[in-house]
Amino acid sequence: MAPEINLPGPVSLIDNTKGQLVVNPEALKILSAITQPVVVVAIVGLYRTGKSYLMNKLAGKKNGFSLGSTVRSHTKGIWMWCVPHPKKPEHTLVLLDTEGLGDIEKGDNENDSWIFALAVLLSSTFVYNSMGTINQQAMDQLHYVTELTHRIRSKSSPDENENEDSADFVSFFPDFVWTLRDFSLDLEADGQPITADEYLEYSLKLTQGTSEKDKNFNQPRLCIRKFFPKKKCFVFDHPVHCKKLAQLEKLHDEELDPEFVQQVADFCSYIFSNSKTKTLSGGIKVNGPRLESLVLTYIDAISSGDLPCMENAILALAQIENSVAVQKAIAHYDQQMGQKVQLPTETLQELLDMHRVSEREATEVFMKNSFKDVDHLFQKKLAVQLVKKRDDFCKQNQEASSDRCSALLQDIFSPLEEEVKMGIYSKPGGYRLFIQKLQDLKKKYHEEPRKGIQAEEILQTYLKSKESVTDAILQTDKILTKKEKEIEVEHAKAESAQASAKMVEEMQIKYQQMMEEKEKSYQEHVKQLTEKIERERAQLLEEQERTLTSKLQEQARLLKERCQGESTQLQNEIQKLQKTLEKKTKRYMSHKLKI
Repeated sequence: MAPEINLPGPVSLIDNTKGQLVVNPEALKILSAITQPVVVVAIVGLYRTGKSYLMNKLAGKKNGFSLGSTVRSHTKGIWMWCVPHPKKPEHTLVLLDTEGLGDIEKGDNENDSWIFALAVLLSSTFVYNSMGTINQQAMDQLHYVTELTHRIRSKSSPDENENEDSADFVSFFPDFVWTLRDFSLDLEADGQPITADEYLEYSLKLTQGTSEKDKNFNQPRLCIRKFFPKKKCFVFDHPVHCKKLAQLEKLHDEELDPEFVQQVADFCSYIFSNSKTKTLSGGIKVNGPRLESLVLTYIDAISSGDLPCMENAILALAQIENSVAVQKAIAHYDQQMGQKVQLPTETLQELLDMHRVSEREATEVFMKNSFKDVDHLFQKKLAVQLVKKRDDFCKQNQEASSDRCSALLQDIFSPLEEEVKMGIYSKPGGYRLFIQKLQDLKKKYHEEPRKGIQAEEILQTYLKSKESVTDAILQTDKILTKKEKEIEVEHAKAESAQASAKMVEEMQIKYQQMMEEKEKSYQEHVKQLTEKIERERAQLLEEQERTLTSKLQEQARLLKERCQGESTQLQNEIQKLQKTLEKKTKRYMSHKLKI
């Protein structure tokens, strides 16, 4: 179970100092410790419209985010509050309260536009807070939404001759919630009651016409409809008499308008139940460290004069996480090999088998922790490191075998060397005794366990170094006949040749085993690469299908609205004709009666 992060209060995530947006390192430390998936709710709106009050309610507190009661904006930059999600176990709710838009002290809208864009980029639910009704003034104040295509890029290298398709933005934009504060109208249309959502849809209807005025009227509505397919609206009554607004955070619910209290409860319930986990392209769920990476990437882009790019942010995140995935895979390999391998191994194949099992597990660890591994560069890096690890183990195995065998030879043959020095074999029949003792010691050496792959090579090297001693003993053996001497010499040479041939054969077998292991490793990587490519292709097709479905649904809805409008106009014309016919009929009957 991942540990919960429950901050006692909000902290500044992005400071706004003299028009410059700067990330707060302390906030990044907090994000880096959140291993759970995050649900990110951001709120924006004009200053002094009560954004912070709603965010405090979502945090389950009466105060936290600063509420101001004067005409000056309190919140500067973007503030963050991380609390356990009240309805989603193992999730963290990240609340982002933004600096009020339209603050006259800032002098220009450039800073506001970036605050608005960052809130859209970082959130999974985007709350726009405004006062009163949705009229043309409210739409004009929401001009920031029309600038999103000039503030954000979905791709790092879009076609220079084409604007980015709005569907590209829809794929990673958050859900849209419009909160209307101090709403005083009755929710009805044509004498019939309507819901707040229906009121929002009605307010977003486009006007027919191509004049500049019509374009200005339609532009913000069109952007909201295109960029935010999922929309929700909440209206709020006046919470309390205006004289008590300054103490709003100190008042109990019993002191507030009951309708307002219920409206706030409905808003919080909707956010808790419907706000989705922050997700990137490809279904990648965002946790604290990933959100930290997004914040840094976007702020770095803005600070350097570039536009924040979703594709670049994901690639930067992938670079970090795939590097970590490689490290985790290597650590797993080292752990498994450390537990399994006891050097020296009896055979090379024994070591290669353990390597292959650990290599496969390490690759699985990488696959589990990696994403967006473009061209499988990081998996290839992992493969190269694993090959080097294998070669290092083979080298260590060889060295351990050599050390073990050299120590054994010293223990087993040192008494024989002492006997030679003492001249025990410098006598008639001494050569035969020497050879017999040598054979016995060789047999004892061969019976020793875990000598490793260098056993025969080290033995033959040792025996070759003692050939001069053997020849000297043979020359001093006066009892042996010339023929016997020749037989013994030939026998010794044949045995030496046979041992050399055996050593060559073992080296060839070891080489063949290495080649077979490399082929198995290559086939295993090819298989895993193929499976991952198929999964990524399936994900891409699913994303394309979702995008196409979204476009078709939008077009169908627009067509339905246009048809409804034309149907209403036709019904009005029919009613006019009926009234005209009734008037003419009355005149005719009146004239007939007179006659």
